[in-house]
Amino acid sequence: MQERARKDLEAVKAYLEASMAPDPVRAATYVSQKFLCRFTGNRVFDTPSGPTGFNAQRYQWVKKRIERYDVVEGEEETIIYSLGYLYGAWPDGRPFDHNRYVDRFVVRDGLIIETDVWNDSAEWLLDPSISRA
Repeated sequence: MQERARKDLEAVKAYLEASMAPDPVRAATYVSQKFLCRFTGNRVFDTPSGPTGFNAQRYQWVKKRIERYDVVEGEEETIIYSLGYLYGAWPDGRPFDHNRYVDRFVVRDGLIIETDVWNDSAEWLLDPSISRA
C-alpha cells in the first residue's frame, strides 16, 4: 500500500473511532469542508454530528465490530470500505449483535470527502424476530 493510501486509511480508522465514541467534534477533524454523508435510507448529512444524532434516536447505544478494510488506491483519491457488524441495544434496551454494515469512504489528502453507510437495522426494526443478540 502506498504512503498516501496508508494515511487515508488511518484517517478513516480515526474517524470511525471518534464516531463510535461518540465524539462528532473529533470526527469532524478527519473530514473535508465539502464532506457529504449518505446514511441509511438515503439521509444526507454534511457533518459527522448528523449520523451521530440519527443514531442517538435509533439506538440506546451502538458500536462497530470492524472485520476488515478494503482499500482501493486511485490516482487522486482512495476508496476505503469498512465491513463488519453492529452491536448494541435498541431504544427499549433489547440487545442486538451481528447486524451487518458496510461503510464506503472517499478520501483525498487524508480527509474524508464523502461516505455511504448501509446496515441491516431497518430490516431488523421491521421484524425483530430476525435480530440476534
